[in-house]
Amino acid sequence: MADLSLPLLFAALAFGYVLGSVPFGWLLTRAAGLGDIRSIGSNNIGATNVLRTGRKDLAAATLLCDALKGTVAVLIAAMWGPEAAIAAALGAFIGHLFPVWLGFRGGKGVATFIGLLIAFSWPSAIAFAAIWLTTAWLTRFSSLSALVAAAATPLILWLGKPASVSVLFLILAVLIFVKHHANIRRLMAGTETKIGSKTRQTESV
Repeated sequence: MADLSLPLLFAALAFGYVLGSVPFGWLLTRAAGLGDIRSIGSNNIGATNVLRTGRKDLAAATLLCDALKGTVAVLIAAMWGPEAAIAAALGAFIGHLFPVWLGFRGGKGVATFIGLLIAFSWPSAIAFAAIWLTTAWLTRFSSLSALVAAAATPLILWLGKPASVSVLFLILAVLIFVKHHANIRRLMAGTETKIGSKTRQTESV
């Protein structure tokens, strides 16, 4: 398949951004009459912060929607070729992290990362989940589990996918680390909250 022209690649990137920037956590909590999710907890729009409202159903819906918007963006763009799929994936991820509708204050990207991974390689998504669960079981840190699984993903993809896909997820993993900078500082200081703790939880998705 011939390489796509730059205008089409930019169109795929923009399409991915628009879809990825839909702030489901913010929309669902406001529709439920819970106010602005950014005013509580970690001030984040991700599923972990939505869970702080006490609405497990809304948190689960946020997690699912944030993942699926990445999956859908890739599957639609893939009809125009693998280059378009990669551009749409990058756009969707950036859209989730920096949605223009909310002043560029979005989530931390883990759910959307998983959704994109499902679109490109569902076995790798299963591997991500296995690494997350293992790390969580050993350390009881949600943020560390996400960071370890994200860091391992490009290496996993390198074994069976085109290099471009592995490079894409390397970029996404770096962005996840950047968005988790506060969690990383707390992990290094030994002050990060563990899974199941009744004290204030930290955002990871």
